[in-house]
Amino acid sequence: MSHPVRILSTRPLEAALIGQAVEKNITIHALPFISIEPVKDEVLSRRVRSLGDLALTVVFTSVNAVETVAKMLGAAKAGHWKIFCIGAATGGMVADHFGLAAVAGTAHSASALADEILHQAPVEVFFFCGDQRRDELPDKLSAAGVRVNEWVVYRTIQTPHRIETSYDGVAFFSPSAVHSFFSVNTLPATTPLFAIGSTTANAIRTYCPNPVITSPSPEQGRMVQQMIDYFQNNI
Repeated sequence: MSHPVRILSTRPLEAALIGQAVEKNITIHALPFISIEPVKDEVLSRRVRSLGDLALTVVFTSVNAVETVAKMLGAAKAGHWKIFCIGAATGGMVADHFGLAAVAGTAHSASALADEILHQAPVEVFFFCGDQRRDELPDKLSAAGVRVNEWVVYRTIQTPHRIETSYDGVAFFSPSAVHSFFSVNTLPATTPLFAIGSTTANAIRTYCPNPVITSPSPEQGRMVQQMIDYFQNNI
């Protein structure tokens, strides 16, 4: 590409990925538009710890839920959980905290993960999530007769910032960040917007008609590569 590209990322990115973009003449400015707050409730923590020794089918759809539950468990690490999760990052976090053998299935979307869970025919699942989780997975499991025990272990808080700098593109990693960003900002209709998945892309389209480029899988690395590919092919 002939001139430097500036992209705003609405969440922090790994330094290596920012460096990967710099090598392609792309500068990524990361500014979080949401924050994550674990639920601080000793009763909830005790209830989570009480599950540690049980043989359960567990579902995680975010890294935040994995980290929060692992901290709640503390030394009482779960040894008998069969865990299903979305995305490589969440799967990697599950493997780090619970062991690779605990990962029973992964998928790139909530609907596909529900199908993977149903293939193994559990009667009941424990779904650890945030307060703004999507409906697709629990609804699909419930409709198939699976009992879904939903435990909210963290909250998502919008942290909007008014943007005065002009960017060549903006990257979004959740619908919550989309809502936070557009609560105080507008963009030129030609600015390309990048979405980590279809749910985030749909949220963007409720605010503006801009071109939306959706990552084929929900990983930061794939998202950054999508941005690099776009600007190499369009500038």
